[in-house]
Amino acid sequence: MNKYKILAISILCDAIGYVSFAIPGIGEFTDIIWAPLSGWIMTRLYKGKPGKIAGVISFIEEILPGLDVIPTFTLMWIYTYVFSKSEA
Repeated sequence: MNKYKILAISILCDAIGYVSFAIPGIGEFTDIIWAPLSGWIMTRLYKGKPGKIAGVISFIEEILPGLDVIPTFTLMWIYTYVFSKSEA
């Protein structure tokens, strides 16, 4: 998959995480559904050990209250395609 398509999907996933943060009361309930889904999506977008680690981090970030503002997917894209030596 093209790295810019992965970036677009990553930004969309981060935006979904922000929506759950922005709706008081309801957001915490939606995190129960979104947290495992975001972890799974992360492992599909970014393969190998880094993707698995990022999936766990994404799950934790989404399930814990107040951390939804961290753009985990976009940060993983930056790590993978800007800072990492190998292009996944």
